[in-house]
Amino acid sequence: MENNSRSKFKKICVFCGSNPGHRKVFSDAAIDLGNELVSRKIDLVYGGGSVGLMGLISQRVQEGGCHVLGVIPKALVPIEISGESVGDVKIVSDMHERKAEMASQADAFIALPGGYGTMEETLEMITWAQLGIHKKPVGLLNVEGYYNSLLALFDNGVEEGFIKLGARDIVLAAPSARELLSKMEQYTPSHDHVAPHESWHMKELAYPKEQSP
Repeated sequence: MENNSRSKFKKICVFCGSNPGHRKVFSDAAIDLGNELVSRKIDLVYGGGSVGLMGLISQRVQEGGCHVLGVIPKALVPIEISGESVGDVKIVSDMHERKAEMASQADAFIALPGGYGTMEETLEMITWAQLGIHKKPVGLLNVEGYYNSLLALFDNGVEEGFIKLGARDIVLAAPSARELLSKMEQYTPSHDHVAPHESWHMKELAYPKEQSP
């Protein structure tokens, strides 16, 4: 169904697995999120792979007429790109540069189900929001309760005094793409930043380039 509402987001970064998962529901969720981005005319920034959930969502967004930008470290090109790449691909030197580039390009972040890499990237964006590096919403697409345990861990962090209550609100979650994007559209940061947003400079987040001898 076509969504005629105009989104506040021009580009969303989606973190997701280079594997499809064992159940079809995960692949369906990736395609559904792709459809929702297309219906809202939102371009995709992602990890650059053409396999697993990465391949499914990037192909769907490109087929729908929206722009796709993949950011991938050189070492992962032969592993995560199978056949033709999808959309534009920017090859970077390492994982840190990949995250900094994806973060600078996107207006918001969504995590589909994935493994360590997906969770690490998502947690870094949550941390950057807490620190005040960005003010962009971060959402978990909680397909079939995939992220229930992680969300419970965050709640426990609040109970035990390691996560401030306001910072817990950084993380948005919903079981469907439409519901999640609606929450993200309405998001307003309510937590205190660790440091003023203006004191951070994105270009300084990447590791310095190694100097030639």
